Amino acid sequence: MVSDLKHKSRELTEGPGRAPARAMLRAVGLRDEDFGKPLVAVANTWSEVTPCNFHLRDIADKVKAGIREAGGVPLEFNSIVISDGISMGTEGMKTSLVSREVVADSIELVVRGHLFDAVVAISGCDKTIPGTVMALARLNLPSLMLYGGSILPGRFQDRNVSIQEVFEAVGAHARGTMSDTDLHDLESEACPGAGACGGQFTANTMSIAFEFLGISPMGFNGVPALDSYKESVSAQCGHLVMDLLKRDLRPKDIMTRDALENAIAAVASTGGSTNAVLHLLAVAHEIGVSLDIDDFDAVNQRIPLIADLKPGGRYMAADLYQAGGTRLVAQRLIEAGLLKGHCMTVTGRTIKEEAQTASETPGQQVLYRPEEPIKTTGGLVILHGNLAPDGCVVKVAGHSKLTHTGPAKVFDCEEDAFAAVQNRTIVDGDVVVIRYEGPQGGPGMREMLGVTSALVGAGLGETVALLTDGRFSGATHGMMAGHVTPEATKGGPIAMVRNGDTITFDVPNRRLDVQVSPDEMKARSQQWTAPPPKYTSGVLAKYARAVSSASKGAVT
Repeated sequence: MVSDLKHKSRELTEGPGRAPARAMLRAVGLRDEDFGKPLVAVANTWSEVTPCNFHLRDIADKVKAGIREAGGVPLEFNSIVISDGISMGTEGMKTSLVSREVVADSIELVVRGHLFDAVVAISGCDKTIPGTVMALARLNLPSLMLYGGSILPGRFQDRNVSIQEVFEAVGAHARGTMSDTDLHDLESEACPGAGACGGQFTANTMSIAFEFLGISPMGFNGVPALDSYKESVSAQCGHLVMDLLKRDLRPKDIMTRDALENAIAAVASTGGSTNAVLHLLAVAHEIGVSLDIDDFDAVNQRIPLIADLKPGGRYMAADLYQAGGTRLVAQRLIEAGLLKGHCMTVTGRTIKEEAQTASETPGQQVLYRPEEPIKTTGGLVILHGNLAPDGCVVKVAGHSKLTHTGPAKVFDCEEDAFAAVQNRTIVDGDVVVIRYEGPQGGPGMREMLGVTSALVGAGLGETVALLTDGRFSGATHGMMAGHVTPEATKGGPIAMVRNGDTITFDVPNRRLDVQVSPDEMKARSQQWTAPPPKYTSGVLAKYARAVSSASKGAVT
């Protein structure tokens, strides 16, 4: 136990020389008795732009109440959020991944600048989740992250729907198989209230990953956004952070190499988003732990897919919560000897101890047993080959096809590829290549959900493959390879592909290749020139100059 809970803020608030600081803090409500208590940052990402973060002010109020009850002084501040779902398919999507760095930087700056003793970070939409955890890793103060929770399913034509069905409906509408009225009705019903996108897309993927990593309390993130129990777990987080402060338990004590493998196991077993590769690599970078893109494939090979979740499966995150939640996932994997149960979590209990408290809902059909899995290996694989020397990521959950060979149709931006799908120039057997959308080239590594969903909606999801140096949404499914590295702007092989080249996806052998001779590829490379930067000023230009490869987590 630590005797000095004001291990940072004492310098800020004590002594005659700090009278000006105290005077300003009095103006925001602090009193004499507060200056002797630890100051706890409540780093919020509230916004009314997106349902994912719309309710986070209410959650913050409950967190702050818990901190006060436990003897701390909470002070809330806000960071930013870019809605992936809203900006998808537009120039605005280039800002999404960039925002992860801004979230991390802004939280780090405010906490360092005001000498907080501990931190609770509250996240919602996709990039705020890793962004908050990256900040906690850098600061290494007693802290935890709470996710605002998933949206509840919408209802359309007597079935549960999510934003995934809306994106796919755009393709169906373009093909004439969905009416204007049905598209409008689906759009109106898909998102019934606050909360992040409901399938095992990026937000819910990172939610469970960070519970398994130990930086979020097990079972807390999985409570849906508008479930009445969310208020209780939010208040408990206020008590928990004070307990972490008293025990001096810090993120780098929790987020170890073994814990990172547990997080990857959570992603693999639930068919999670390919974005988890980027984000977990970035967190590993922040805590100084060695983690490589191929480590994801190694974990994937030994972890079965046991959760029947969208986009490849039938159910949504709210259904997993009702079935028994993330504790039940952990229990299944612990019983099969597939998790490192000794890893500590912010609750003060190990992940094995947390798993022992799981309660399964009788008759649930969301979660399978590892001995009778949906698939014997997990949902993510890493491919290499002459098109991806540094690797790329493919999501195989919910997709039975593991090989594909076809002619390339090459596009130098997402918009051109989307137009080709809408204009019906993409046909069965094609391999769609979208390039110059990487971290530097985009810049910002846009997600291609508009294109991939349009392909599915057009009935081409099982017959067309796609590869890109950009990213995919967690809602993407099909034979899709993202994060192809080196990216096109850096002269990677993807830049040398031409229309009609034959490309082969070979998932069993972990290969992505173009059937062009090395000599021809070298000749094309010698003729290639890098395109000029798309932005020459502002944050996107700065990001493009500073960002690393996707195979390194696209950190700056």
